[in-house]
Formats: sequence, C-alpha cells, structure tokens
Amino acid sequence: MGSVYPYESAAGKRYRVLYRKPDHAQAQKRGFKTKREAEQFLHSVENAKNRGEFIDAAAARSTVSQLGAEWLASQTQLKASSYRPVEIAWRLYVEPVWGARSVGEIRHSQIQTWVSEMSRAKGATTVLRAYGVLAGILDVAVRDRRVTANAARGVNLPRKTGKKRVYLSHDQVQALADNARENSTMVLFLAYTGLRWGEATALRVGDLDTLRRRAQVSENAVGVSGKIIVGTPKSHLSRSVPYPAFLSNPLARLCEGKDRTQLIFGDGVNYMHLPHSLRGWFTAAVKRTQAQDESFDRVTVHDLRHTAASLAISAGANVKAVQRMLGHASAAMTLDTYADLFDDDLDAVATALDHAKNSSDVANTLPDQVSGNAKTP
Repeated sequence: MGSVYPYESAAGKRYRVLYRKPDHAQAQKRGFKTKREAEQFLHSVENAKNRGEFIDAAAARSTVSQLGAEWLASQTQLKASSYRPVEIAWRLYVEPVWGARSVGEIRHSQIQTWVSEMSRAKGATTVLRAYGVLAGILDVAVRDRRVTANAARGVNLPRKTGKKRVYLSHDQVQALADNARENSTMVLFLAYTGLRWGEATALRVGDLDTLRRRAQVSENAVGVSGKIIVGTPKSHLSRSVPYPAFLSNPLARLCEGKDRTQLIFGDGVNYMHLPHSLRGWFTAAVKRTQAQDESFDRVTVHDLRHTAASLAISAGANVKAVQRMLGHASAAMTLDTYADLFDDDLDAVATALDHAKNSSDVANTLPDQVSGNAKTP
C-alpha cells in the first residue's frame, strides 16, 4: 500500500502519492490539491494492480515511432517479399502521421478519421496495410501494459473488391505460348501446373521426376527491389506437382547440357526476373496474341496460375487435388479463391439428383417381375 504526504509549493499546500508499481519499482505523483484527491488516486492505483490493469504513465508516453521500429524488427516471420510492402506502409503512411504521438494519447476517433481520409485517396489494399501496421503496433502496446485497450480495433475499414479473374482456354494458352516464342515452354508450364513465377524459376533439373512427370517445388525465387531473394514456397512447405505428358519433351530440351543442380529455366545459373509489366517479353506476347484475336483478354503472368486452376477443375479435378497442386494452405482457401469455378459442380449435383430421382420413380412403377423385385412364393 502506498502513502500520501503533504508538501509546500509556490501555489500553496499540495499532496503527493508514493506507491509501488507491479514490478516493485517506486513511483510517485504530485500536485493533488486535497488529501482526498490523493487518496482516491492511490486507491485507483491499488485496485488497478489487483485487477492486473495497471498502466504505467511513463510507459504510456512511449511514441509510436519508438514502438514501430521494434515492431518492424520483430516481423521475422514475414518473407522478404511480404516484409517490403509492410515497411513501405510504415514509412509512407503510418510514421509521418503517428510517429511522434504517445500511444497513451491516441483515440479511436482519430484513427477512424485517418482511415476515412486515406480511403478517399488510396486503394483499399494500401489503407488496410497501413491500418494493419498501426493496429499491430498498438497490440504490442496493450500486451506491454502501456495502454489498456487498442484504439485501432473496431474501426470501420474499406472493403477490397476482387479483381475479375481471366481464365484462358486451351487454345488461348497455346496461342499465347506460340507468341512467347523462346519462352513458350514457360507459358505452357505455368498454365498447366499452376506454379507461381518464383517457384517455376527456382526449379532445378534434379527437381524433375521424368518418370512420374512430377516437379518437386521446394524453393521460391522472388524479386524484391530488383534483387532475387530465394526462400521457401509461400506456404513454407514443399510439394510435388504433376505436369502433363506433352510438356515432357519441351522440358527435356531445356535441361539438355545442364547438371542436376542447374536451373531449368534460363541459362541454368541466374534466376529469371519477372518480365517487366510494360516492356517485358510476356506483355509483348499478349499484344501479339491480341492482334490475332481481338477477344483475347489482357492477362498477367499470375493469370496463368488462375488458368491452371480453371483447366484442372474443368478436367474433373476435385478441390483437394487443386489445393495440393496450387500449394494452398487448405481446401477451404481454394474454394474461397475459385468459388466461381465450382458453380458448374452445383449444376452437376442437381442434374445427378434429378436423374437418380427419375430412375427411382421409373423403377417403382414397373411390375415386380420387370424391376427384378419378384417375390418368391
């Protein structure tokens, strides 16, 4: 239990409170005009300590900038490609606005205003990422007992509107591959395996099982700030992905003259960079295909991954097989991502049920002898 002591100040008699924090360090607060006010403060401190809700006023004065640097340094679970947009959000949108603010003085309404104003100028992805950084920092402040609650939680956030996916047909994939010229095998491989660009470009000759026609995906080569960073696949798990027989010969030609440790795509030594979105070979191949077919949509390299899912599902692959092929964390994720591709399955279910019901009705109307249900005397 703490104590209350009077003292003289230039403004007259005042009271100060001495108390111990949960870590047993001594603290004090001065300036109370009456002994009653000082005692009430002391009681509130002791009650907060008993409830485990004590907040150190000095800790609450820590700034977002101080905690933000620590928070960023702790994000070691993020891959380099995921860390970079988080760091950019912190540097461009969070630190300039909130960096000098003490975590204890930030209010929910202030964060709501910030989110609302940013939403009018920036896309939902940018806003959500910046908000996530601030909310994550304040989560740490709550766990450190610097504040009692996270002022960012419960803020109204913008909704992301999903971009319409483009699914190419078999003929369209072949046309695009033909127009990709020396990179035709890459186009076909991406469109029929569903590998991410970094997963495909990280494949080595030894990763191919030519007898079973499988590619063992265990690395991911991602471009970050112009450099290739090699790590594990996005799911952190390796997987075996099948490829169709017609790709066997083109892949074999790419592997000619290379040892098992060399990369399949490219010169065998240097990882291929993702082609430039405006001047790269893939964009040129798309433009040549569009010149031949006006109905051909503008597609990106990643759209070939969506195409692989579409072609697999249309060929009869179940959701679990597609999940394993794409390297999704769960079948639920695959269903959520490609729910539109499974609409035909619902139609097929209804058709199958109707057929089964009609067959049952016909069987019930037939005489026992015809239906095979003749009774034995």
